[in-house]
Amino acid sequence: MFEGLIAMTKKMRVPCLLLVVALFLSSAVPEVTHAQKPAAAAVQDDGDFAEFVKKATTKPEFLSPLVDHLPKKAGVPTPKDVLGYHIGTEKKLTYVADQQRYFRALEKALPGRVKTEVAGKTEEGRDIMVLFVTSEANLKNLEVNRQNTRKIADPRGLTDAQVQQLIATTKPHYHISAGLHSQETNPPEAVIELAYRLAVSEEPYIKQIRDNVIVSITGVTDVDGRDRYVDWYYAYKIDEQYDGGENYGDVPYWGKYVFHDNNRDINYGVDSLRVHLNWYLNWVPPIWHDLHEAQTLLYTFSGQPPQNANLDPILYTELPFFATYEVNKLTSYGMPGVWHFGFVDMWSPGYLGFAAANHNGMLRMYEIFNQGGANTKKARLSGAQTQRQWFRPNPAPAGEVDWSIRNSINYAETGVLTALELTSKFPTMVVENFYKKSANAVKRGADKPPHGFVIPAGQRDQSQVDRVANLLRRQAIEVHRATAEIKVKEGTFPAGSYIVKLNQPYGPLAKTLIEKQNYPDPALTTYDDSAWSMGMASNVEIKTVDDKTILDAAATLLSADVVTTGATSGSGPVTIVKHNGSLNLITLRYRLKDVPMKGAKASFKVGDVEFPAGSLIVDAASDRVRKEIAALGLVATAATAAPSVETVDVDLPRIAVYTTWSSTEKPGWVRLAFDRWEIPYDLIHKDHVPAGANLRSKYDVILMPHQGNNGKSIVYEQPKLSKPVAYKKNDKFKSLGMYAETDDVRGGMGLAGAAEFQKFVEGGGVLLTLGIASYFPADFGIAKGVDAQSPAQGFYGPGPYVNSEILIPTHPTMFGYAQKTLPVRYAGGPLLQAGPPVGSEQPASTAPDRPQIVARFTGGEAGLLSGLMRNPDQIRNRPMVVDAPSGKGRVIMFANNPIYRWQTFGEHGMVFNALMFWNDMGAAGAAKPSTAAQ
Repeated sequence: MFEGLIAMTKKMRVPCLLLVVALFLSSAVPEVTHAQKPAAAAVQDDGDFAEFVKKATTKPEFLSPLVDHLPKKAGVPTPKDVLGYHIGTEKKLTYVADQQRYFRALEKALPGRVKTEVAGKTEEGRDIMVLFVTSEANLKNLEVNRQNTRKIADPRGLTDAQVQQLIATTKPHYHISAGLHSQETNPPEAVIELAYRLAVSEEPYIKQIRDNVIVSITGVTDVDGRDRYVDWYYAYKIDEQYDGGENYGDVPYWGKYVFHDNNRDINYGVDSLRVHLNWYLNWVPPIWHDLHEAQTLLYTFSGQPPQNANLDPILYTELPFFATYEVNKLTSYGMPGVWHFGFVDMWSPGYLGFAAANHNGMLRMYEIFNQGGANTKKARLSGAQTQRQWFRPNPAPAGEVDWSIRNSINYAETGVLTALELTSKFPTMVVENFYKKSANAVKRGADKPPHGFVIPAGQRDQSQVDRVANLLRRQAIEVHRATAEIKVKEGTFPAGSYIVKLNQPYGPLAKTLIEKQNYPDPALTTYDDSAWSMGMASNVEIKTVDDKTILDAAATLLSADVVTTGATSGSGPVTIVKHNGSLNLITLRYRLKDVPMKGAKASFKVGDVEFPAGSLIVDAASDRVRKEIAALGLVATAATAAPSVETVDVDLPRIAVYTTWSSTEKPGWVRLAFDRWEIPYDLIHKDHVPAGANLRSKYDVILMPHQGNNGKSIVYEQPKLSKPVAYKKNDKFKSLGMYAETDDVRGGMGLAGAAEFQKFVEGGGVLLTLGIASYFPADFGIAKGVDAQSPAQGFYGPGPYVNSEILIPTHPTMFGYAQKTLPVRYAGGPLLQAGPPVGSEQPASTAPDRPQIVARFTGGEAGLLSGLMRNPDQIRNRPMVVDAPSGKGRVIMFANNPIYRWQTFGEHGMVFNALMFWNDMGAAGAAKPSTAAQ
């Protein structure tokens, strides 16, 4: 029947929306209404809940007939029976352990309908739980359904008959996740009650959901962050109001490294986020619905532009289909403020739930209004979201409204139940679309160029090349290794090169991650980054191949991550390790911290082998040294004598990473990188820099990551409240005080702290500032002769990749970078000026005590390599890396952010070089104190 309708619409040129309506009306699943009551006498409504929800909802229009009652089934505990309170009780938030305790109680009471599994562990060792709820028949068939869904996700080799059989017999798996952002408190509460309703209710529409859909729920995505925020709420926010009272803000840390960026980890660098990806790839649910909290009153994602054209067009019909249905149903219940357009776009692939769209499924997302806790507060609603538009037929009421967390839960549950109801009406359509998107992906890679990508073997740093291949594999993209030389129209590539053939289910994702981002409309803004091109981010060459013969290239599919073993050639008592740009060089230095090493100040040869400046010379050739070189994939030569080249001692500095309390996340990415590359450091903050702190006696290098808005925001941070706001470990709130502690998160280092940084530098220390943090030394006179300005009006650069030019290739920060130009991500840092004004014909000073421009942005349209930048002339010839001597020390300022999320590996080396060669940057370099770590 559906095929006939499709054929008819093609002949009649019927618009897509009419086709959707026709499919809806022709559904073989009988219509059920929410007004129908369950016939089973074993299920009755909970009178106590009905009274509660009526009182907890601040206005009748904020409640729906789907959630104004709660079924009660003998022998099955309601949430209140286990937790001691109804979901949505004012001033009650649920810890993860209690949520999981309830899920297990529900499973124990209804083992035929409910199942829990632990997907993995967080960084702090907590369980990440997923709950399944469906009919008894579906639960018995759960593993078979999973296997069938996986076959549909990769339909290569299936016959038409097998495909039709799978579509007819496979239930759509609808996954719901909550609590990714820890201050968004209502979704983890809502899904507790949702799970109970789905398991217990005998209402016809819920029975239809159970019969036709397999529902899974991640009750809390950021488990560590949820518990920390609940502790913070009970410690400080439980009596908070918005009517003129003090606001105690957000807890400084959620997870171990990041908070809001846990929805931006495009390469899944954070371990707990990788757990969610691995779980998804194991189950491949066709729909992943991520519940968030922000917009008035419920925004349902419909896939607005700019859109990623690599995603199947079918997705762009599914999203508005679901969203429009939800707006229709909730509006029909009289619930105001439900809308579906004008917020999040479909450009960046890095959001967690986009794992579904990236793998041919359907991502779904809500933003539900709440106010950061469980208090009933005055909400002052205004602006566009209170105005009627085509996508918002019944806007939120303007003015002051009492808003409770129960209101939010009503919206969340009503929306999700409506989406599940729609899925239950069209289960075959959901599964069939999933198949078609997967089959289309394979066909597109076979029929249309480009047909593949080649990552050539023989690049300077094989460890970086391996990392790119492994990052692709992490997302289930097939990567092959060529077993023979590859000859295609685009060139000849050696055996051992990696090949990404695009005639695979996740070929579109590979294309999205690797290709240049050609932003479709410069008049449009984007919700997150405009570019992420993987080769540019890693400083790795990746060739796009339009020649279809690449699909037949002799190659072996990688079945595990690749780790190239390093090698030491030759023999002799001296080991020379090539500085080929590998980030693992700094790991080698720390693993061999007790072994003296020297670094070459210039390039040299040993026999016919060229060694670049920065290469390490170890006066030892022990098995231990060789073993570490091999493990880290480095290239070395054993020689009979040290080369005749000027060298410096590669001393290990004592390192501190400075974080503000108002912005711990960007330093978190630096901490993640340092931990992964085994770089020891102390995490310091405002409490560590009072007057007389004598930082130089403790540290040689202080790194200030990209954070804040400008130099002033780093110095002054947040205003103080009427009482101290401590972030410290205690017996009552056990999740607080992790990673750093303070008696008061408010305030800032102040001028006294800035003065201590100046003393640190002038006393011989090295201050490294990344991105926005580079405003700080310029604004407060620590970097002599350097000014920092903000771009002029009309400039817009949401994370594009731009070209930069290395001006001083002999500067130690640039060791290992062989090219003259380098792609870097534009980070929104300051427009620096060092020496004569930009555009002046006066030459920059070469005096050793004057700031030196090590590298600069080339700017202009030609300098935009990927993504979007409006008015790129504003960055033309602006310094990117500045070395500013001051007293006995120096400030190394990066206008880029070399350690951005888990992405900019091609820029990390600048920072790692600065750490290894911290006191070897010129005549004005820091003296080596006797207390330096050796």
